[in-house]
Amino acid sequence: MQLFYNHTLTASSSEIKFSREESKHIAKVLRKKEGDQLHITNGYGVLFIARITFSNPSQCIAKIENHEQQYHKKYRLHLAVAPTKMNDRYEWFLEKATEIGIDEITPVICDHSERKIIKAERFERILQSAMKQSLQCYLPKLNPAITFSEFIKQENKDHLLIAHCEETKKQSLKSVLLQEVNTTILIGPEGDFSTKEIDTALRSGYTPVTLGETRLRTETAAIVAAHSVAFINT
Repeated sequence: MQLFYNHTLTASSSEIKFSREESKHIAKVLRKKEGDQLHITNGYGVLFIARITFSNPSQCIAKIENHEQQYHKKYRLHLAVAPTKMNDRYEWFLEKATEIGIDEITPVICDHSERKIIKAERFERILQSAMKQSLQCYLPKLNPAITFSEFIKQENKDHLLIAHCEETKKQSLKSVLLQEVNTTILIGPEGDFSTKEIDTALRSGYTPVTLGETRLRTETAAIVAAHSVAFINT
């Protein structure tokens, strides 16, 4: 199945007009014609079934025939991950985390962060592409970049965890994860969280966890965390 994305679609939508880029992909690459069926999601869990009424590389139009709300898992996973020094590593994390199953991402600027600016537009495109490729109907929410101090002040009723590398008392991630519980996990930059940030997180209700015996890159740690939560809920 080929999945398309259009965030403007609602339950009352009767027709969809594709962008020039998507129209070219439908008509020239996929060689779809009038009468062919398409699957589209709005990123909010709704799968639309549409049939092409006009197929042209410049403009494709399809009539919405049916729509169905897709099942959403019984928990939400929010990863707050410091931007990596190299953008491509963070992009890799976004792609793979979306495939595994994640609901929300917040780039967190920490004391030791080397990168403090993100490419939000490009990140959004990567999330959309990964959602379509993995045939999911829920688009992860990408929040604006925020400082650690601002993030930690936000009200958060999730199960709160922070993965850091300091030689202090920590529990293994697998021992503290709970099934069907909304979870937020903090992952630091290449230089790890500062001692001050770790202390602030602990005072704010975060449980310190370890992801294993080896030291992981930021993006690898985020993927391990995402997979661990998905695995325990399988």
